[in-house]
Amino acid sequence: MTKSLGFWRTWSLVVGTMIGSGIFTLPTVLAPYGSNSLLGWIAAGAGTLFIAVMLGALARRIPRIGGPYAYTRAAFGDLPAFLIAWGYWIGVWSAVAAVAVSFTGYLNVFIPSLAARPFAGAVASIAAIWLFTGVNVAGVRSAGAVQFITTLLKLVPLFVIAVAGFAVGDVTTVPSGNPGNQSFPLMMTGLVMLTMWAYIGVEAATIPADDVVDPQRTIPRALTTGTLTVTLVYIAATLGVMALIPTTDLAQSTSPFADAAARIFGNWGTKFVGIGVLVSLMGALNANILLTGQVLRATALDGMFPARLAVLNKNDAPATALAVSSLFATVLIMLNYTKGLIAAFELMILLSTLATLVPYTASALADLVLQKREATDGAALNWKSIFIAIGALSFSLFAIIGSGLEVIGYGLLLMLAGLPVYFWMTHKRG
Repeated sequence: MTKSLGFWRTWSLVVGTMIGSGIFTLPTVLAPYGSNSLLGWIAAGAGTLFIAVMLGALARRIPRIGGPYAYTRAAFGDLPAFLIAWGYWIGVWSAVAAVAVSFTGYLNVFIPSLAARPFAGAVASIAAIWLFTGVNVAGVRSAGAVQFITTLLKLVPLFVIAVAGFAVGDVTTVPSGNPGNQSFPLMMTGLVMLTMWAYIGVEAATIPADDVVDPQRTIPRALTTGTLTVTLVYIAATLGVMALIPTTDLAQSTSPFADAAARIFGNWGTKFVGIGVLVSLMGALNANILLTGQVLRATALDGMFPARLAVLNKNDAPATALAVSSLFATVLIMLNYTKGLIAAFELMILLSTLATLVPYTASALADLVLQKREATDGAALNWKSIFIAIGALSFSLFAIIGSGLEVIGYGLLLMLAGLPVYFWMTHKRG
């Protein structure tokens, strides 16, 4: 199989997965904190960097398809690995549905009739899913090319607003805020919980390891460089918006980047940002669809899912795995457009985030176990690596706890729901 993901395409997978729609709305949520919001971005970025470096170390040790699934399996065996893969797979195709619905929502800027016709909106969302499923079925090379292009394009509006904010606005006038006059530790906890969701997706580069050129070198570089890129973009873009819009007005905005662009470029600025958001969501949709096929294929290769899901087509793409995943996302969208299940859909989005955080925790634990195992075999302990793994573990647990007991409870049930599948496949293997 020809490997098609070099450094820049792997980097774009990290950046493109993390930068979705969140950054385009977060300045409004962060407005009450003013310039203090930058502390939240820095803290969340630092925590994510711990996770990125930890995953990079594991990728050097185990350059296998599946990322966190492969690392968990190496440290703890089949059952824990299957549960991680099961939860992550469901989380990612749920994210595919959510991103597709968001894409249609922003498409309303250009096609207002979609907002008034829910069925038409559902059709548009489903069409977007299958369009990018087709891109991925055409091969990882084509998916990687689309990912690289959309990642570069999605950075344009963020870069423009950041530059305009520094050039036209005055960043020194952005006040610092502390809603509720909380103590500094409590304020920082709230800030990190708000900003860290925009970093979900850092693991993306580790999943398609079989398609990465020189994965033991490329993946760690892409993880750290991608995380630093996203952090700098988030800080600059947030400052730019706050420099252009007074924080009191910003706190009431439903589309902060569009409002900031309108102040500089007039009415067409709104359209410009709308296109930027659509491109951003296209990249996130493409990346998440790629991940669904790769993680399903990884588990199928180890006999924990039907072997058919591991088969590659003539383009070296897991076409069946991609199609099955996109079918589930399609069904979820169809359910979302029935009135009674909207709340269930929103819960699935929260579970999608949790399903990404749990593999971070499992990977950090796997890193510590594997390092201890290597030390038992005579290798010297690497205290720097141990420190990084503990940092990644602590940050991941902090994020999971912040998800709330209800989401954690449903997430546990979601993972346990995979047990019948595991035991069925184990029985089939004999």
